[in-house]
Amino acid sequence: MRLRYKTLGLGLTLAALLFTACSQPEPAAEPRPNIVFVLLDDVRWDELGASGHPWVQTPNFDRVAHEGALFTNAFATTPLCSPNRATILTGQYAHTHGITDNVDRSEQSHELMTFPRIMNGAGYDTAFIGKWHMGVDDTPRPGFNYWYSLQGQGYHFDPDVNENGERKKVEGYTTDVFGERAVEFVRKDRDQPFLLYLSHKVVHPNIFQNADGSPEGPRGGAEKYTPAPRHVNLYEGETMPRRPNYTSYGKDKPALQRSIPGVVPLGPDSRTDDATILNRLRMLSSADEGMGEIFKALDETGQLENTVIVLTSDHGYFYGEHGLGRERRLAYEETARVPLFIRYPPLISAGTKIDDFVLSVDDAPTILDLAGVDGPDDLHGRSLTPLFRGETPADWRKSFLIEYYSDTVMPRLVKMGYKAVRTEKWKYIHYVDLEDVDELYNLETDPYEMKNLINDEAAKQDLSAMKAELDRLLEETAPVSY
Repeated sequence: MRLRYKTLGLGLTLAALLFTACSQPEPAAEPRPNIVFVLLDDVRWDELGASGHPWVQTPNFDRVAHEGALFTNAFATTPLCSPNRATILTGQYAHTHGITDNVDRSEQSHELMTFPRIMNGAGYDTAFIGKWHMGVDDTPRPGFNYWYSLQGQGYHFDPDVNENGERKKVEGYTTDVFGERAVEFVRKDRDQPFLLYLSHKVVHPNIFQNADGSPEGPRGGAEKYTPAPRHVNLYEGETMPRRPNYTSYGKDKPALQRSIPGVVPLGPDSRTDDATILNRLRMLSSADEGMGEIFKALDETGQLENTVIVLTSDHGYFYGEHGLGRERRLAYEETARVPLFIRYPPLISAGTKIDDFVLSVDDAPTILDLAGVDGPDDLHGRSLTPLFRGETPADWRKSFLIEYYSDTVMPRLVKMGYKAVRTEKWKYIHYVDLEDVDELYNLETDPYEMKNLINDEAAKQDLSAMKAELDRLLEETAPVSY
């Protein structure tokens, strides 16, 4: 009897356990993270405190890096505003998404399959705030519940904006205005996760862009870098950091050394001056302060630890290296490298530093992966999430493609479209519209790209290998025909 009761008791216990297990609700799924994606304009990888600038004050941007990951080798695949903005949003190279220059691509940009558009379809509350800069059209693009945009380049004070299809004038410094709208969106009551895409105008100069990309217009004229009034004296008396190629003036670069009517030859008069650089860095302060307000809003609403914060730039800028200034566009390190900081405590340990090659085509697949949203099959980039865990996949890229399609906006760079390939050791630049002007640099011995080895017999085999690698990358990223 004792055994019978014991067995019966065990049966009752198992039945009770089964009943309890079946009656319990399913474990709650992990909440999908919010995303705050902050895009700066023309900011070099070394213009922020966390990435090594000796005296610039960017404490809130630096916080993203210090409490998350700093990428030391992040690059724009096309170092030009409109193409690389489209690349960031789509995860594709310019030769696939088709935004290849800065002229009016308004209609085309409405058709892009962007990661905010995909996430919006998956239930995210999405907002675009800032400068779209793929055409002058300021009307809402698909995939955003909230739209707040400048027309074309816009201007730094009292901007005309399009808010959800309604045009209005707003008083204030444009960067501050964007920051205020961003904080309002973060603090909004909602039941679903959100994506905030904050696309700053700073540190781009104060010009108005016409449909053909020219800087003339209702408020046109010469480029002017204008900080907020509270920052006009910031950094007064500081000495500009200069790289060794600041006085190279395009040496060994036949494409740049061409004589072009009306264009100042490369030299002291063609470089970015100190006053311009100081004002660029002063302008950056307002965006950094806005980042601080976003941190505060996330913290006060209890969302900080479940929010992915990404900070990057569309491309870099020349401080006078090679005698250059506002040309951007070129494949040299100063304009191709970009800052990239990502903070997400559940996955990224504070103080993480990642040296692997990462590209602007990786932004979209990374955000989609973190959000648990499936992306298209035709992305050229890949998710960075393994790198967050310190796990570099065996097949992670050891080389990458940089491309630029020649346009007429910069007279010095007419007919200077190129396809370039960079590895850890080498960079090869093939100019597709000019003959006998290609460039080859050994980045181990010449990190400032001052000695072109294209005709060096000792580098002949390396040049052949780089040409073959360029062909491979072009084939690998060729548009797919369906």
